[in-house]
Amino acid sequence: MKKRPGLRKRLALELFRSIRKKRAKIHELRTLFWECTLRCNQDCRHCGSNCHQSARQPDMPAEDFLKVIDEITPHVDPHQVVITFTGGEVLLRDDIEECGSELRRRGFPWGIVTNGLLLTHERLDSLLASGMQSVTINLDGFEEAHNWLHRHPESFEQAVNAICLLAEEKKIKWEVVTCVNQRNFKDLMLFKEFLVEMGVNNWRLSSLLPVGNVANNPELLLDDEQFTWLLRFIRHYRREGKIHIDFACDGFLGNYEGEVRDQIFQCSAGISTASILADGSISGCPNTQAKFRQGNIYKDNFMDVWNNGFKEYRNREWARKGACSDCDMFRYCEGNGMHLHGDDGKLPACHYKRIQ
Repeated sequence: MKKRPGLRKRLALELFRSIRKKRAKIHELRTLFWECTLRCNQDCRHCGSNCHQSARQPDMPAEDFLKVIDEITPHVDPHQVVITFTGGEVLLRDDIEECGSELRRRGFPWGIVTNGLLLTHERLDSLLASGMQSVTINLDGFEEAHNWLHRHPESFEQAVNAICLLAEEKKIKWEVVTCVNQRNFKDLMLFKEFLVEMGVNNWRLSSLLPVGNVANNPELLLDDEQFTWLLRFIRHYRREGKIHIDFACDGFLGNYEGEVRDQIFQCSAGISTASILADGSISGCPNTQAKFRQGNIYKDNFMDVWNNGFKEYRNREWARKGACSDCDMFRYCEGNGMHLHGDDGKLPACHYKRIQ
């Protein structure tokens, strides 16, 4: 039988639940993702964004995105709202610096998510000169495992080169993100030491779930025993302190809450996080299914949507069904991350029930 959280943990969960409800009511916008392109120079087996070398959806013009920023600016403190360029591969666009400079002029901090293939020394200098303050870069294991997952023979080498460039920068926040799967699971301890030697200070780990491309590649998925070991691995090395390790925000983790992340689980989509997708759709996080999109910048005012929409994000009682209907952890979990629910609203997996 699964061990329930003890009294101290339950008190912490209750406190954070109260804080989460207040956050949902206030819904202060803190993070805005811009899916600036669906073009990509890789063909990842685990991609959740349906990106391709030649995307059918054209890139959104930067001026259209900046119009939305101008709608938002009077209603927020720009210095408190982080803009993150995501994709696809953002560095396939040659106007990132121009758009970033406009964001800096308006007072918004901004950063990118990249696979590193195009992050040369010259491009990094250009991005930094335009005000870039943060970078998230993917590195999914050693060379064989990473290149297999990303289906690109130079992906690992270029990502490592990009990380080495970032390690030399002292005024920028950056992190490495690793999707743990069957190909890289056995090497996690050695890989952690490899990252430390490269100068990586922040490492975020996630486990794949059967959504997006992964639904067609089930051999990538960890079994329940491996998933539990991953949580123990993170907990142990957080205490060691050589590198700051954080588990992704995917779902509720029972007794591991407060021990493998910097905060207790909360899906911030629609509460403090929003996205503008490549076709103009307004959503929570970029990976949320089409069913949960809330409008479109080409016909709606973003702030009107943000203030008056997102009801399914801020009141999650609709998710209390199926396996969640009689779970006594629902009050803390609220049905996992929004991005895990399919267009039918069903949840394909539960982190809490996977823990051994």
